[in-house]
Amino acid sequence: MSKIELTPREKEVLVALVKGLDNKAIAKELNVTHHTIKAHLSSILQKFGCKNRTDTALYAIRHGIIRLPD
Repeated sequence: MSKIELTPREKEVLVALVKGLDNKAIAKELNVTHHTIKAHLSSILQKFGCKNRTDTALYAIRHGIIRLPD
């Protein structure tokens, strides 16, 4: 499996997603529109080959892309 490259902003969005934030909360936290968040999430889902937010969060955790605090 080749390494999946995420942009710095995609990584920020992914961290917020794993925290359980919805698009509106992520947009507020990152000071962008919810449309921008939707675009980033679509890109992340495509890169991971996932169909939804939950699968994306699980993929990121299982593959060590995002680490949960102890």
